[in-house]
Amino acid sequence: MATWCASRRPMRKNSRNTTALAALLTTLCACTQAPVLDQPRVALADTYREQAPWMAARPADALPRNAWWTLYGDAGLDEMQAQLIKNSPDLEAALAHYRQASAFTDQLRAGLYPTVGASAVAERVRQRAIGSTPATEVNLRGFAAEADYEVDLWGRVSNTLAAGRASEQAAQAELESARQSLQTDLADKYIALRGLDQGIALFRATIEAYARALALTQTRHDGGLSSGLDVSRAQTQLETARSQLAQQIAQRALLEHAIAALTGASPSQFNLPPRLDPLRLPSIPAGLPSELLQRRPDIASAQRRMEAANAAIGVARAAYFPAVTLSAGGGYQSTAAGALIATPNLFWAIGPTLVAPLFDGGRRDAQIAQARAALDESGARYKSVVLGAFVQVEDNLALLNNFRDAVQAQGAALAAARKTLSIASSRYRDGAASYLDVVVAQTMALQVERDALDLDTRQRRASVQLIRALGGGWDAANATARAR
Repeated sequence: MATWCASRRPMRKNSRNTTALAALLTTLCACTQAPVLDQPRVALADTYREQAPWMAARPADALPRNAWWTLYGDAGLDEMQAQLIKNSPDLEAALAHYRQASAFTDQLRAGLYPTVGASAVAERVRQRAIGSTPATEVNLRGFAAEADYEVDLWGRVSNTLAAGRASEQAAQAELESARQSLQTDLADKYIALRGLDQGIALFRATIEAYARALALTQTRHDGGLSSGLDVSRAQTQLETARSQLAQQIAQRALLEHAIAALTGASPSQFNLPPRLDPLRLPSIPAGLPSELLQRRPDIASAQRRMEAANAAIGVARAAYFPAVTLSAGGGYQSTAAGALIATPNLFWAIGPTLVAPLFDGGRRDAQIAQARAALDESGARYKSVVLGAFVQVEDNLALLNNFRDAVQAQGAALAAARKTLSIASSRYRDGAASYLDVVVAQTMALQVERDALDLDTRQRRASVQLIRALGGGWDAANATARAR
């Protein structure tokens, strides 16, 4: 900006030379110093081990993911997801982080344009000329405007902006990743809670059956048909079931509190009524892993962090070259009390400024080395994220594939356990077996049924984690759901 002094004189320059130099500088093409990004290669198989072939992943994290949780067919889960998007403090924090990155990019984008400023002065100045004894006082009035523009000859400004844009896109992908993580975490906890609802209902029904068995045993004992040992065993079974019921209720309370926190509600005022209707198990269409994996926002974020680090190398390299700034300014100033805006009071200045580094003790070399190391780090993190993504997909595909077989076997085991309990109970009532046979059959039947419920819940939770591993949902028109 213009600097004010009472004795300032108008600056005169060779306008022809100045104009020629300015034209030359502005017509030069900016030379970027950023290297071509060499994306790290990751060893990938042609097919998933557990499912259909896939194609090479490309960032497509901006594609819609839709409300994938609706495939589970639970209105309560749909409502909780809506509350999460509306009230989650974690999601609000992630959104604020993205807005910071977006605002920072806007700041960097301002470097593409000239900066224009204005100033005004109205001062009384006391000064003494050299060799003069008395001091003089004058009134100084004036105003001026100045414009500065950095000519991006070496790509410093453009690479800085490119790095900012890539960082903003990475922050946007991280926002989507946070949203997806919260949504899948909510779905996982909700499915676990509904599994506990079924487990609690099972224990309550079991307690009623055990109470009837205890009453029968007590009656037989009073009639001299059973020993006190049988009564004690029946009592043990009943109290054990009551203890397990209380533990299940405690686990449900913890999950309910966690869901409340995810949806931004107070755990003291939050309540999810028990529901026993079964959740659907979404069937992921074959071939979707290849299309959905490329949509993972964490992979997109890692790739854009590499792009930002690569552009930062260009910024560091540009420091080796001179910085050229075009400046123009002018205004009016006067010490007279007359009209300020008059030809004699006019001053102006125009011309380029060149700043060239000469010696910095190796600072620029160290900055380039740091930028390269940051690129290497971001490349390694990218490979780690990609490999981790494939591990997650393979893990959950393996779980679902094997859980499918396990559910069939568990169903056969449950039918056999119930039949065993029925036979043991009938034989005990007929006096053909001891109550120990009944206790063993009861224990086995309860455990097998608990395992069946647990397996059913784990199967659905694995489907949620598979959706998360694949980068979100898909078009419901292309997916099917089979109820169990």
